Amino acid sequence: MEPPAAPGPERLFDSHRFPSDGFLLLALLLYAPVGLCLLVLRLFIGVHVFLVSCALPDSVLRRFIVRVMCSVLGLCVQQSDPRLRDAGVRVYIANHVTQFDHNIINLLTSCNTPALNSAPGFICWSRGFMELGVSGSRAELVDSLKAYSSHRGNPPLLLFPEEAATNGRAGLLHFSSWPFSVSDVVQPVALQVLRPLVTVSVADSSWIAELLWTFFVPFTVYQVRWLPSVPRRMEEPSEDFALRVQELLAMELGVVSTRLTAADKTEHMKRLRHTSLLPFAPASSQALAARRRVPSGLAGAPEDRRIAAMVQQVKEVLPHVPLEVIRIDLAQTNCVDTTIANLLEGRVSFFPDSREAGTDLSAPATSQAPAASGILGSSAEPSSKAAAKQFARSPVERHLSLQERKRALYDYARRRFAERSGAARLDGP
Repeated sequence: MEPPAAPGPERLFDSHRFPSDGFLLLALLLYAPVGLCLLVLRLFIGVHVFLVSCALPDSVLRRFIVRVMCSVLGLCVQQSDPRLRDAGVRVYIANHVTQFDHNIINLLTSCNTPALNSAPGFICWSRGFMELGVSGSRAELVDSLKAYSSHRGNPPLLLFPEEAATNGRAGLLHFSSWPFSVSDVVQPVALQVLRPLVTVSVADSSWIAELLWTFFVPFTVYQVRWLPSVPRRMEEPSEDFALRVQELLAMELGVVSTRLTAADKTEHMKRLRHTSLLPFAPASSQALAARRRVPSGLAGAPEDRRIAAMVQQVKEVLPHVPLEVIRIDLAQTNCVDTTIANLLEGRVSFFPDSREAGTDLSAPATSQAPAASGILGSSAEPSSKAAAKQFARSPVERHLSLQERKRALYDYARRRFAERSGAARLDGP
């Protein structure tokens, strides 16, 4: 039996807050007045929770009081078998679901999470992060964390190797290896978050927006499960150690271990923002989806002929791109130039169709008029290939190289279109 295919970024990250189900959306609208009242009330209670957590020293009593007050804010924390928590472990490794995961686990045990992406200052401290004063490379960060862990009086470290939050339903991001260079023994912590009416977290949302939505919904349940400690094997590299812990956590959570990273999340969100700014056709997304489901026998409609013509235009410029990939992107962009740009700039992933590319590139030299074939063979193909080989180090030069390649491909497509039109006129009555 083959293992399940790794999910794509669209399944790991939620880009919409509200549910798509009509019944849930109606329930959310009916709940909205109650949610707004809870939001205002919990904002005042949240200030008191923050002051109490700052005033009391770190102890079991403080964690108990703050945990009870957080339950009034709608934050319910459940942990299974806390006896598995190893008091001698210096590093906890957890999956990342929300922007408050470190605060939730800190309600159960004393631990510190270093600030990686937050600017140092009052906001960073108030959110519960530990400032190390290290702004250099990951190697400097690891050295600083090793020095911190060497002092037995310091609380353990809580690290998130994914380096970005997911929705927690489909898979885990690829674990970075640097957290596993801090200590030879780590304890995995499996974290699951449940919330009614709205999604747990939105990929490009700020922590303030997530906090307000947490106060708005009736409750948010955090389920924490402690796994047995995992030691490093003899002469095991940090990369293999990270992969082994990632597989253990994925198995415990019932999700898939992926090779996607936090950088892939950033690129995915950029692509979503770019797509939302494109000039869409007047038809809705449901109409576009229904159009893709039209049987081939009904493909004679004017709109389908127009899409087919646009697909052919893109295929002439990029013969190595599969037709289905072109058709799907054109259904979203409704623009030949935008689809070509998406394919050239890597915003649409695909497996090249080498067989079609080879036959398509050789067609002008074998089946068309000699004069046009000479033009294509001497100027169009070499210029496009030469432009494709130019990859400069500077972003400006890369942009210019990309524009030159696109212009060469456009000229190549226009020449082929003119050549085919001329051949059709010669073959006509």
